[in-house]
Amino acid sequence: MTNATNNTGVGAFTANKEKPWERVKNARKENRPQARDYIGKLFHGVFEVKGDRCFGDDPAIITAVAWFENWPVTVIGQQKGHTLEERMACNFGMPHPEGYRKSIRALKQAEKFSRPVICLVDTPGAFCGIEAEERGQGLIIAEHLRAMATLKTSIISIIIGEGGSGGALALSLSDRLIMLENSYFSVISPEGCASILFKDSSLAQEAAENLKLTASDLKTFNIVDSVIKEPEGFDRFNMDKIVMDLGRDIKRTLRRLTRIKPDRLVEKRHEKFLGMRGL
Repeated sequence: MTNATNNTGVGAFTANKEKPWERVKNARKENRPQARDYIGKLFHGVFEVKGDRCFGDDPAIITAVAWFENWPVTVIGQQKGHTLEERMACNFGMPHPEGYRKSIRALKQAEKFSRPVICLVDTPGAFCGIEAEERGQGLIIAEHLRAMATLKTSIISIIIGEGGSGGALALSLSDRLIMLENSYFSVISPEGCASILFKDSSLAQEAAENLKLTASDLKTFNIVDSVIKEPEGFDRFNMDKIVMDLGRDIKRTLRRLTRIKPDRLVEKRHEKFLGMRGL
């Protein structure tokens, strides 16, 4: 794609050889592995914990206690579902407030028992319907960010698909942030950005080009710590190579982070994110 300007108010943009819009489409594929697929492959002895002890359970967020090799860990994952029936049950991966309250419950329990936390991020964004706002969606995401920022145990976050808006950021404030090659991480979806800036959601491809939302872009900005390359034909039926690479990265990270004292771990986490102010 060459530099271009059109009459909709979109400024000139330069094509990225990486084709960010293709990355976005790959992140949304129906057969792309999701949280439950990774949980089944990466962990053993999984015990799922449901409910927020306030309103109910939210299938869009999974919380569980499990083992990663010889480490007891807490796993928090955002789930979309593969079939239409599953997607409707999971609200297409858009969590309600009770999902984030359930996640905070899991974080506090992980801290109490000194269990590392592993988050699997995959959401177009938190649900923004009236009922979610009535139940405190904005407030609970802010509280979740505070819980992640101050948690006195190690946190690894992995963006496995879509990393959209505050709904994804809530689970990404971690000691190590890993992205899969064809995932994306952005303050807003390309469609949302195009609707606001260009007044036309059909210009999502142009928005994606300018948002710098790909894994390699974010690695360049030092927002992402590592990028996992995806093999040819990668899907939920062909994910063993990714599971092996992720497992190695998680193992190296846990060996390093679990040696750091809890108070210093929080200090280093703060230093990491405060260091992004100049970007």
